[in-house]
Amino acid sequence: MYLSRLHYQGATSRGVAIFDKSSTEKSIQSLARTFKDTGYGYGKLRNFSEVPLFLDSKASRLIQLADLVSYSIFRKFELNDDEFYKIIEHSFDYNNGKVHGLYVAH
Repeated sequence: MYLSRLHYQGATSRGVAIFDKSSTEKSIQSLARTFKDTGYGYGKLRNFSEVPLFLDSKASRLIQLADLVSYSIFRKFELNDDEFYKIIEHSFDYNNGKVHGLYVAH
């Protein structure tokens, strides 16, 4: 995965997970604690700078952008329509020809 490769390359970057405010906030917070404390299939999460943040998409352009990205991915893989996916495809993390996830480098 992208963050694992960064970690093994010695990067000290930290990440933050931001979600649209919803009724699942408590379960996502609990899951994040489990991933950090106990781990999961790929090990423990170590490079998050915060607990997951929850924002109302009506008040955040960042969340609105994430909604558009998610919708583009949904259309590609569920509806076989890649019109919007083509626009963002170059921003995905590829390693050995395998797509891992979307990232924004700055």
